[in-house]
Amino acid sequence: MIEQLFGSKTRVKLLNLFFGNPNRAFYVREITRRIDEQINSVRRELSNLLSIGLIKSENTNNKVYYEVNQKYVYYAPLREIFGGDKLAGSVRLKENKDSNVPEEYKSLDLRSIGHVDLALLTGQFTRDESSGVDFFVIGNVNMNALNKFVSELEKSENKNIRFAVMSISDFNYRKQIKDRFISALLASKKQVLVDSYGLLENTEV
Repeated sequence: MIEQLFGSKTRVKLLNLFFGNPNRAFYVREITRRIDEQINSVRRELSNLLSIGLIKSENTNNKVYYEVNQKYVYYAPLREIFGGDKLAGSVRLKENKDSNVPEEYKSLDLRSIGHVDLALLTGQFTRDESSGVDFFVIGNVNMNALNKFVSELEKSENKNIRFAVMSISDFNYRKQIKDRFISALLASKKQVLVDSYGLLENTEV
C-alpha cells in the first residue's frame, strides 16, 4: 500500500532509513547494503529526494553523505509515517517487527544490557566528534552485557565505537555543575534511541 502511494519500493525503504535515523548520515554503498537494493536504483531515488529538498547531502573525506532534511516543510507528517518510535533502525528493540531493519541488526537488543533510561548515538554516527564518544547510555546496566552489545554493534557497523555509561543521578549532577563532557555531549549532534524520562528535554547547555 505505502509502496503504491509513494511510487517505489526503493523510495519507501530510503524514507524508512532516513526518517528512522534522524541526525544520521549515510553514504551510497552503506545505503545499498542497509536497504538491500541495487545501487543504480538507490542513486536515482536519492537524486529525486535531493531535488525536492527532502534529504540533503555533504561531501566528507571524498564520500558524499546523505541525511534527512529536518527543515523540510513536510518533515513532521512524514516522520509520523516513516520514523516509527525513538529507536534507531540499527538498534531497535527486537519486539519491533519492522521488516526494513537490516537482518544483521535484528539480534541487537538494548533490553539485554539492563535498565536503560537514556541511550543515544553521536560522534561517528552523526559525524560530530565534539562529544568524544559514539554511544552514550544512562541507566542501571550490566557492564559485561554492555561490552557484548557494543562488540556486536561494532561488528554491524564495521567500526570501533567509543562509549560511556553513567547513572541518572551522576548525569543530573554533572549537568547541574556544567561538567565539560556532559556539556559537550548535550551540545553535539545526536540521535536519541531511548529517553524514558525526557532527560534531554528543556536541556540548557
